[in-house]
Amino acid sequence: MAPQPVVTGLSPKEGPPGTRVIIRGEFLGTRVQDLIGLKICGSDCLLSAEWKSPNKIIARTGPAKGKGDIIVTTLSGGVGTSTVQFRAYHETIGPLKESAVWIEESPSQNFAWGRRTLAQSGLTQEDPLGLSIEGNEQKIPEDLRDLFPEACGDLSQEHFSPAWFLLENHLATSFEDLKAGLSYLKRKVESQKEGQLSFLKSNAGSVIDQLDTLMNIRDKLQEDVKLHGNETLNILETSIENSISESQKIFTDVLVRKEKADSTRSVLFALSRHKFLFCLPNSVDRRAKAGEYDIVVNDYSRAKNLFGKTEIPIFRKVLEEVDQRILSIRKQLHEKVVKMPQSVEQQKKLIKALISLELQQSGTPIGDKLRNIDPAWDAIEARAKYLEWTFRQTFDQHTSKDSGPQEKAKNRDSSQAPSRVNFCEELCDIAASQLPDLWRLGQLYFTGELRGPHDPKPGDFKRMVLNAIEKFCVYLRLAILIATDQRALRQSSGLAWPIGSASATHQFLPWIPQCLRFTRIAYATLISLDLPSEALDIIQKLIDEVRLFCFSIIFKRATDRCKKLGSQETWELGVEEYPGATLLPAALETLLIETLDEVQSVCMQRETREGNLLEPQSDGQREVTQRLQEFLSAFSAVIEELAFHSHDEETPTHNVSQLLGFPNAQQPDSVAGSGGAAAVTWEQRMLCCLANYAYCNKIFFPRIGDIFVRYGYPLPTLAIETARYTVNQLFTNLLEEYVEHKGDPLVGTIEPSMYLGRFQWDHEMEIGQLRPYAHECCDNLVGVYSEIYSISPALLRPILESIVQTISEELARLMSCVQRFSFTGAIQAHVDIRLLRDSLEGYVNETAKNYFMEALEAINPPLSGEQKRKADEILERVKRNMRLQLLCFSVKDP
Repeated sequence: MAPQPVVTGLSPKEGPPGTRVIIRGEFLGTRVQDLIGLKICGSDCLLSAEWKSPNKIIARTGPAKGKGDIIVTTLSGGVGTSTVQFRAYHETIGPLKESAVWIEESPSQNFAWGRRTLAQSGLTQEDPLGLSIEGNEQKIPEDLRDLFPEACGDLSQEHFSPAWFLLENHLATSFEDLKAGLSYLKRKVESQKEGQLSFLKSNAGSVIDQLDTLMNIRDKLQEDVKLHGNETLNILETSIENSISESQKIFTDVLVRKEKADSTRSVLFALSRHKFLFCLPNSVDRRAKAGEYDIVVNDYSRAKNLFGKTEIPIFRKVLEEVDQRILSIRKQLHEKVVKMPQSVEQQKKLIKALISLELQQSGTPIGDKLRNIDPAWDAIEARAKYLEWTFRQTFDQHTSKDSGPQEKAKNRDSSQAPSRVNFCEELCDIAASQLPDLWRLGQLYFTGELRGPHDPKPGDFKRMVLNAIEKFCVYLRLAILIATDQRALRQSSGLAWPIGSASATHQFLPWIPQCLRFTRIAYATLISLDLPSEALDIIQKLIDEVRLFCFSIIFKRATDRCKKLGSQETWELGVEEYPGATLLPAALETLLIETLDEVQSVCMQRETREGNLLEPQSDGQREVTQRLQEFLSAFSAVIEELAFHSHDEETPTHNVSQLLGFPNAQQPDSVAGSGGAAAVTWEQRMLCCLANYAYCNKIFFPRIGDIFVRYGYPLPTLAIETARYTVNQLFTNLLEEYVEHKGDPLVGTIEPSMYLGRFQWDHEMEIGQLRPYAHECCDNLVGVYSEIYSISPALLRPILESIVQTISEELARLMSCVQRFSFTGAIQAHVDIRLLRDSLEGYVNETAKNYFMEALEAINPPLSGEQKRKADEILERVKRNMRLQLLCFSVKDP
């Protein structure tokens, strides 16, 4: 089919109906008969069209109005398009009006007006303003018809517009000239009114002739009315319409008969010329049975080239029948191609025959039924499916043997190989023999020797090979990795090896190296095929999984041993780097080194083309991280168990007030000095566990990273940081427990001791010493300090800071509850609070400072200068008297 007509040029681009236009463009028809349609602004102009060439047509516009496209329709190209538009408008054309088209000569132009002929002096009329239009050639850029759609600039028209006239003829005229022209026009109108009577007198002859003519027209009209009646024009119109209708019917019948005769002659000529087409279906069957596929292809190719795009129904019907025969032949050949087993060479011959037929039938409606069938690709898929079927048959055969009585008897004979071993050997032999055939067939396909019109599918073939190798590895995993959790593998593959007895499993373990050797032999065969690395990596992954599985088992066993370290805790303090820590972390370090030595000798040594289990972001590194996390988490849980759950029968002692009659906490002489864990108190265990946590966080866990690096592992940062986070959480919990245990009773004694003996702050009192509650608070803090310092001095600051903050908060609350202080009471309260604040200055944080300040500010009324001097004297004397008690708080904690 030829390209669509395109109109690219037009001359002129506007005009009234009947305007002669020249149309230019491309593909406007190959001959006169090819032009079957022409519309200008929606009006059919085919009757006036004159075809000149494929690039030029001349026509006259029809009764259209407005802007529109020029649409050319041809038999060869169909309906076309237009890049230009024509603007049509209606306008009366008289003898004094310029026109874009030629006005045909007619007798009316020679009509004599009156008794003398009016000679035309020219087509241009006088300017009504009396101005010259010379020098006014400048034209307004806009189309005046768009500005005045219902007006015009012709003086003789009813819808004359003065604005149009001035824009068209006097665009460059000055305003003064226009005023002069207006004056001229007024004088001319006045003179015409005065000269009407003289005009009639001078033209009396013409007027009389006109009256005579009107009288003659009236007489003839009366005669016509007498002869034909009052509806003369209606009768004439009806007769004309009937004549047009009858002529149209006659012309249509003649045209239809002519078209039928032409079509019949064309069909008979085509049948006579291409009679071989009707014999082609039987010829195709006969040649196909004889195996002469080349002749079938040649005949079909000829028919397709001649009639492939025909629209004649009989030819289409014959071609469809031929396509059906070819389709049947292709199906037969396709069935032979996919039938297995067979050699690669046999498949190659059948595929070439199929490709030749497919290339000729492609694009036909029936041939499209098999357009997605690629014989070479189907042969590859058939061979891949046969390989997977062979794997499954071998698996079913050996799993049935493994559950039978013969295998049970074989299990008793350790000299015979278990069924799992025989299965691995046979499966590896199948992979080493059939996978190379599949790969060679695929190479023939992708090199183009066996590829037809279809696009190659390298991605699908790659997935096919990868799937076969993955199936091979799945079966090996089910047979070899018997001690792993295979539920996910069973769900994804739908396969399961029968679960044997524990003795059968134990008997199979010595044969695992033999199975690994079978796998490596098949692996070497596949390497020689130059398979892509992705395919070889699947088998390598299987080997790495076995190695990683060994690593996991060894570390799980080490984790179980770590959970039992708590029973070996002797509470002996022997860590120089962090006083207060026991020998428990050292026992964990010894266990870790033994575990790494075992792992290094069993599974971490690599052989040919085996992966590095410790690559960044690999499963091996994640497994190492996970197992180390479990290992260290188990150790953290051991310390927590020792702190919270050991010796549940032991009740913690509470530090209570001696002023109220309760005993103070008894402090042990040493942690394990009495000969074992039975002599260790709850407070000592808590402090030792806190010291162990702090030691692990600051020193021991970073040392574990150095041990792993020394053995060739990457630094297990994630595992160590996770363990440190867990340890920090547990340290915080233990610290809160200890502070609550020590701080709550101490703070609870302040208020009762302060108001012991009905003491009131607004009464006058003797001053010069500390109040008993402040003495007791200092004594209790000294006791806590001594207990912590005897175990782990490094814990002084985190513990005492929390206790001091609680004491300062309680003092601020108690002082704010006192409404008024006496003169001596204000001094006494000031001395008590300042002594506690100054003596505990090393353990006062910002919050505690604010609370002490609130307590001092709560003393009402504020101290005068004399009271402050008195308070300072008393404070200095008290500090000298209590210097031994307060000395411990000035010792710097390590």
